Amino acid sequence: MNAMIIAGLLLVLLALSYQIGWSKSRSLATANGPKVHSRPQYHAALVALCTLVPALIILALWAWFGAGITRGYIVAQIPADILTSLDQSGLNATIQRITAVASGYGVIGELQPFEQSAADALRGFQFITFLAIVAAAAGTAILALLYARSRITPRLRARNTVELVITGLLMFCSAVAIMTTVGIVLSLLSEAIRFFGFINPVDFFFGTVWNPKFSSTTTTDFGDYGLLPLLTGTLWVATIASLVAVPIGLMTAIYLSQYAPRKVRAVVKPVIEILAGIPTIVYGFFALVTVGPFLKSAGAAIGLEVSATSALTAGLVMGIMIIPFISSLSDDILNQVPLAMRDGSYGLGATQSETIRKVLLPAALPGIVGAFLLAVSRAIGETMIVVLAAGNSPVLRGTPLEPVSTITVSIVNQLTGDSDFAGPQSLVAFALGLTLFVMTLLLNIVALYIVRRFREQYE
Repeated sequence: MNAMIIAGLLLVLLALSYQIGWSKSRSLATANGPKVHSRPQYHAALVALCTLVPALIILALWAWFGAGITRGYIVAQIPADILTSLDQSGLNATIQRITAVASGYGVIGELQPFEQSAADALRGFQFITFLAIVAAAAGTAILALLYARSRITPRLRARNTVELVITGLLMFCSAVAIMTTVGIVLSLLSEAIRFFGFINPVDFFFGTVWNPKFSSTTTTDFGDYGLLPLLTGTLWVATIASLVAVPIGLMTAIYLSQYAPRKVRAVVKPVIEILAGIPTIVYGFFALVTVGPFLKSAGAAIGLEVSATSALTAGLVMGIMIIPFISSLSDDILNQVPLAMRDGSYGLGATQSETIRKVLLPAALPGIVGAFLLAVSRAIGETMIVVLAAGNSPVLRGTPLEPVSTITVSIVNQLTGDSDFAGPQSLVAFALGLTLFVMTLLLNIVALYIVRRFREQYE
């Protein structure tokens, strides 16, 4: 409720300030008056910014310091004799109980009288502080609004200020994306270095046995952490998924963009895109209950021993899952090829199939490669389908017809349960994550090379 009130207050302030700034700016733009530097929307946006920023600063300060102030108030409500008998964990538990009671939730066990009185006091404190913060934010915003309105003059360079703020916001968003990536890499790298302090990197990257031990009898018997079984299983599943999804997705995109009537396209494309919205756990159940037994019986009919849970099962179902990524993106990219290139090919006497093979596909190849990369990255990073359909068997396999395990499944297994990140049993998850990151990076480098080569050819 409090969040809704604050959101409503900010929306009202935004609408009010924008309208006031717009009206004041429009009143300056008269036929015989001085020339106005900026259009009314820039003045209105500037007034709205000047109004919202002080209110947001006050709300941000309370969000930052409010929890500490509230905690101090709760501690002050606990009797001194009880407070001195509590250790840190007991104090935290008591504060949580008082907060739960004040919020209207029940607590386990008998409620102490001091807890009820502290909860009542906390409820009043929260109400008063909320009203004070809302009043302070609204009052500051109104004062800023009046000040910003008074500064609106014909020569005010509102456009420059607004565009500068927008540029700063865009730079901040870009910096957030970059710093997030850098933070992910550094966190993976730092923890992976700790893991390699326990396990030799050569044994990890070239080992053929995956058998980590969560409870070792000695301080040095950590088990075997060979990556090759997991890497092989990951490549088997991703390769099979790509072999299923890439040709089907690309052919579907070509048909929908070049051959299908408009009515057929209007029905078929949304139906295909529904596949992208199905939860992966549903695909996993489908693979486990339907596809796996079917492949096992089909293999027995031709004399092959196919396990119901195998890389083949997981790869086929995963390929079905990523078909919409390739078909939808490739369809949009093919439709963006300039019509002049198609008309020129037809004018030279080329057939429709020749135009598709020799003009459309080469011209759209950079975008199609991007769609392939997205699909393959999704296949490499998929977890739920592999957990249910691949068999979770971290053994080095030379055939996709047997159970396997992948890197993502092993990350889940190593982080399941209580993890203190003090031994290689948990830290190996970061080494596996770093391996996945490097694999995806290599795919991006190859795709970037292909894109640049064909882009130079067609520009």
